Amino acid sequence: MSVGAAHAQSEDDGAAARALLTEAVEYYKENGDKALAVFSRQGPFVKDDLYVFAINTNGIMLASGGPSVMLIGRDIMNTIDDELKPKFQRALSQPESGEILEADYPWGSWDTGGRKITKHVYFQRVGDTVLAVGYYRPRATSEEALQLLNSAVEAVGADARETFKAINALDERFYKDDLYVFVVEMDSQRIVAHGSNLRLVGRDLSALANRVGRPISAEDLTRVNAEGAIEFAYQWEHPITGEVETKHAFARRVGSYLVAVGYYKPEGEQAE
Repeated sequence: MSVGAAHAQSEDDGAAARALLTEAVEYYKENGDKALAVFSRQGPFVKDDLYVFAINTNGIMLASGGPSVMLIGRDIMNTIDDELKPKFQRALSQPESGEILEADYPWGSWDTGGRKITKHVYFQRVGDTVLAVGYYRPRATSEEALQLLNSAVEAVGADARETFKAINALDERFYKDDLYVFVVEMDSQRIVAHGSNLRLVGRDLSALANRVGRPISAEDLTRVNAEGAIEFAYQWEHPITGEVETKHAFARRVGSYLVAVGYYKPEGEQAE
């Protein structure tokens, strides 16, 4: 995805999130706390992947139309990690101004496969209640894929085994939003690290032929061994949506390993 396309998608998602928040704020002003039950069920305030959630200024989750419904009635400060706490505290301490504010934070739950994905949130305070609507950021760009690959290549070169352990443990250094690192041992043609699906670790590449796609062929291994760096495209499941999509990967040889990172292309773009 180009930077321009990612920006356009972000603007569309942002406009929809702001519009839903505006509706929710008006509804809350008219109906008070009775609105909280409406926000927490499948109805007019759940639109596709967007939903309203509400937190009071003491940090108690009051309503949610999404996965965080399980947190209703709980102090969110006891459920989030130390990285997130300052972000939530800043948001909840903002004075009531009548304005829509916004922030980014990493969020992970069952709907993201446990991965922390950057979420952009619009929020507005009404009395002692903060209403919010967020969306997961657009697909990562080719530039971001290359940046992650550079970091992974450096780490594998410094300490391959420890890096493989970190990748397989979903260390946040080796995945970002819908990007992740995977590594193949070229001699055995087996996957030794995978930042999204641990069931693939130890699998021979030929065993993946009957899946929705084959991430790397024997020819790709030959090419990267000879050229040091290659690019290729294939069909593969998106780690968040679960949909089969076109993925473009960058790969480099580091000793006897192929290290790769791929990004998912926008709809309409074809595999190369």
